[in-house]
Amino acid sequence: MVEPFAEEFPDRFINVGVAEQNLIGIATGLALSGKTVFTYSIANFPTMRCLEQIRNDVCYHDANVKIVAVGGGLVYGALGMTHHATEDLAIMRALPNMTVIAPGDPIETSLATEAIVGRKGPCYLRLGKAGEPVVHKDAPYFQIGKAILVQDGGDITLISTGGMLHCTLRAAAELAQDNIQARVLSMHTVKPLDVESVLAAARQTAAILTIEEHNLIGGLGSAVAEVISESGNLNIAFARLGLANSLWCQVGTQEYLREMCSLSERRIVGRARQLLKKVECGLDSKR
Repeated sequence: MVEPFAEEFPDRFINVGVAEQNLIGIATGLALSGKTVFTYSIANFPTMRCLEQIRNDVCYHDANVKIVAVGGGLVYGALGMTHHATEDLAIMRALPNMTVIAPGDPIETSLATEAIVGRKGPCYLRLGKAGEPVVHKDAPYFQIGKAILVQDGGDITLISTGGMLHCTLRAAAELAQDNIQARVLSMHTVKPLDVESVLAAARQTAAILTIEEHNLIGGLGSAVAEVISESGNLNIAFARLGLANSLWCQVGTQEYLREMCSLSERRIVGRARQLLKKVECGLDSKR
């Protein structure tokens, strides 16, 4: 993935080997000398293995370092839980000065990369792996901290981050067959969160369901829940889909593990219907 860049710009590429803590130290030094620096590694290694260096070097100095992780979520499921990146959004989101972005498809990834180049300070860019389906027919307007309205609807809002966008849209299409109109938001920026879009969804639809390939604690769902709770709008039916608070020991493809973790298309559809059923029964009705 990085070889073409290394071949074209050999003086701007440094391979530090399997030494992520050293990677962050070198990147911070280069950033403090005036350069925009991208670091890159697989899954959880560029975040959790060198968390202290990210906190003390990058964030403390508000350094212009862009941390790129490939294999977010369960992409490297066949390699076991050591290669899962399922706590990274929560960890990066908790760090001061850090911007956290998880694009929904290759088009968003390209736009996000351009956006963080022009944004001063630390950024975390969480990617999937080569081969994800393209969702957007045309390049949407992309702004850090502003969700993309992929599809409008008035019954329920599905808020997705990262690689779950394609599956979320398929779920919305299935719901539409039952005349359930789902609004789909691609929340590519987890921090800073698009508060306005969340509150608009709470006002204009009967329920909100967040979908993320990440631990339920501290990620997208937690961020959205904080917004709803602090707004005082307690009448909205709300639920989160994500990984239970455990380490997944199963080994298999990303699709297999998503099914195990209730993140498949049918699981999204089922949870959305459950939420709307509660609204119909008046348990969480906002009216």
